[in-house]
Amino acid sequence: MPVIIMLEVLGFGFIRNAFLGAFLVATVCSLIGVFVVLRGLAFAGAGIAHSAFAGVALGFLLGVDPLLTAIGFCLVAAFLIQLTGSRANLRQDTAIGIFLSWTMALGVMLIGLMRRYDARIFGYLFGNILGVSRGNIMLMSGLTLLVVILLFVFYKEFKFIAFDEEMAQAAGLPIGLFNTVQLGLIALTVVVAIRAVGIILVEALLVIPAAIAYQLTSRYGMMFVLSWITAVVASWGGLALSYIFNLPSGATIVMLTALFFAVAAIFSPKRRRCRICGRGG
Repeated sequence: MPVIIMLEVLGFGFIRNAFLGAFLVATVCSLIGVFVVLRGLAFAGAGIAHSAFAGVALGFLLGVDPLLTAIGFCLVAAFLIQLTGSRANLRQDTAIGIFLSWTMALGVMLIGLMRRYDARIFGYLFGNILGVSRGNIMLMSGLTLLVVILLFVFYKEFKFIAFDEEMAQAAGLPIGLFNTVQLGLIALTVVVAIRAVGIILVEALLVIPAAIAYQLTSRYGMMFVLSWITAVVASWGGLALSYIFNLPSGATIVMLTALFFAVAAIFSPKRRRCRICGRGG
């Protein structure tokens, strides 16, 4: 019965846009998410995502597409996080905390400057995938393609740095430059995802699918495949469940993804190997 219902509603254009948007978000978040998990950049993703709030608020204040202003804010935040961490002798998490607080405060101030409050801002905070327009799809498609291409171009360098950053630096790789590029890709990924799942929940899609893949395999290539499959299934499944049971779509997608992680953690081959090693010891 639910399958019949979903086949019927796919006749509506906004539903098709929602599923296409979910596919794009799942693709870009799951791929860049592998490096986020391997390099421990989850907090960086959260900081950049929260910086998007100021960009969205500026877009509403100026009357332009909030996603366009969010792109600028996220890229600037990514650059400044890397610059502050390297030039001011600060740990990266400290730099992230500074910009997270600053951009959130700036967003609140920009909202206060509006002549009248616009409730659509909540759609960017908590996600509104059913409100994804044709124009949003085009922008999300372009950004997703750009991120995927750059990930492919710099795959070897990113892999080397994730495996052993000190060795990569000794080999002559410009670590600072590649770190900046990687944070920039996370910034673009955040912009792709905020319309669908919201600023608050985007970090979950950056981390959980890749964390599931990490539980199931130790091979780099397979991590990308498993992360992508998990993210797409969870996104489409969560969207379908949210429609059938009248639930918030972004939260439902994240909850389903978290459920997949719980199952993966329980049946993880790595977990079984640890148990065997523990018994042997």
